[in-house]
Amino acid sequence: MLTTTTTRLLEPAELDAARAVLDREPVANAFVASRVAVAGLDPWRLGGELWGWYADGRLESLCYAGANLVPVCATPEAVRGFAERARRAGRRCSSIVGPAEPTAGLWSLLEPAWGPAREVRARQPLMVTTSLPADVEPDPLVRRIRKDEMDLIMPACVAMFTEEVGISPLAGDGGLLYQARVAELVGGGRSFARVEDGEVVFKAEIGAATKHACQIQGVWVAPEHRGRGLSETGLAAVLRYALREVAPVVSLYVNDFNTVARAAYRRVGFREVGAFMSVLF
Repeated sequence: MLTTTTTRLLEPAELDAARAVLDREPVANAFVASRVAVAGLDPWRLGGELWGWYADGRLESLCYAGANLVPVCATPEAVRGFAERARRAGRRCSSIVGPAEPTAGLWSLLEPAWGPAREVRARQPLMVTTSLPADVEPDPLVRRIRKDEMDLIMPACVAMFTEEVGISPLAGDGGLLYQARVAELVGGGRSFARVEDGEVVFKAEIGAATKHACQIQGVWVAPEHRGRGLSETGLAAVLRYALREVAPVVSLYVNDFNTVARAAYRRVGFREVGAFMSVLF
């Protein structure tokens, strides 16, 4: 039997079909699903395009193409279709990130045209929890950052990003896009920190969020305060907010070589359920 396949930009009328695909894997798809929940399929509001891969006219897989290229429930055939479209369009993203297998497939097809990458993180364990830890008390000093505290939180955010990614988020456009994203999280009540003597010593954010799942990101402890257990008690505090106010499942992903962080996350109750991959340009 012949199967007709195609890859194209989703139309506004296909919003329900896109949501159905995203809901297949609510934890892994939290980033794209959260964007679609707020912006629908309008590229301007979405911050990128949402491509669909169709088999016999039925939407089977998605790919978000914005600052990141993110495969969603992408079959091997869909990966090939998305890679071809991405090659034709040229690289506009700063990273490819998503579930490890389809992301690896995308990169293998795009590397001849887009490579070399600045860094490839082939396995980043995806971890989840649905409850608070039994033996780690949430830090009572961890609180939401207020809208008038951007000057307080930004240096910590920049330090975390630079340490994690290897380049400053202030490069290029002077940090305008990054500052806007931090402001969005602060304004939404999803930026948390412990502040001592006017200094942020621990911080984390609840980034992508849907009614099904949310994702903690940007977990960071100031270097001079490491070794005090602040990451565990601080994360427990953020987890309490997340489970109580945002979603019943909380996830994060971490570099496989960061054994200290992985151990801390396990102590707070996170368990590995899969793996992501990131290709950084």
